[in-house]
Amino acid sequence: MGHARAFRPLHRATPLVSAVALLSLVAACGSGADGAVRTPDGTGSPAATAGTASAGSPATQPDPTAPGTADTASPVTQSAAAAPRCHTSELRAKIGRPSPGAGQRNFPIVLTNATDRTCTVRGYPGAAFVDASGKQLGPDPKRSPDTPTTVSLAPGRSAWAGLSFASPEISGARTAVPEALLVTPPDERDPLQVAWTAGEVPVAGNESSVRLTVLQPGTGG
Repeated sequence: MGHARAFRPLHRATPLVSAVALLSLVAACGSGADGAVRTPDGTGSPAATAGTASAGSPATQPDPTAPGTADTASPVTQSAAAAPRCHTSELRAKIGRPSPGAGQRNFPIVLTNATDRTCTVRGYPGAAFVDASGKQLGPDPKRSPDTPTTVSLAPGRSAWAGLSFASPEISGARTAVPEALLVTPPDERDPLQVAWTAGEVPVAGNESSVRLTVLQPGTGG
């Protein structure tokens, strides 16, 4: 009988242990692949989802003394984050004034906000040389290892990305003369067509790579 009484407390604790184990199993299922929190398209980044947490949750309340909170962010960053992305139909594209370098040809690809509202661009534009029939000449440009930043474009303001390649007469690359340069704004599918008047470009062979930089404010001139 003494042994039976000694084991009773352990027997009574078993349902409590089982309940804790059951709760842990439910929580694990909710955080798995099928139970992951899903967000609408375009809102998957931490910055986009941060505002969806409950306002009453202490873990989601910003620390006013911590760096990077809203009260310490710059006005430019806040304005850029609030503005929508620029779409192809809202932009104009052109090739700016070339800037020759040592054995290089450098051109600014300029995107200008043609609307009456502020919008933003971020990252690299798409760029492709095409002939008169619209066929692409040469491979896609290579991207420089830059860090993209969000550029806020007020109406009439511009951003530019650098397009460069080795001078064909020096590199010995096979060349072609494009009819146009197709420029696709970041995160867009529809390109803007810009007449190409700067002569031959490398399309194959040694040193035939064309390079692009990220968009930054201004016209590059």
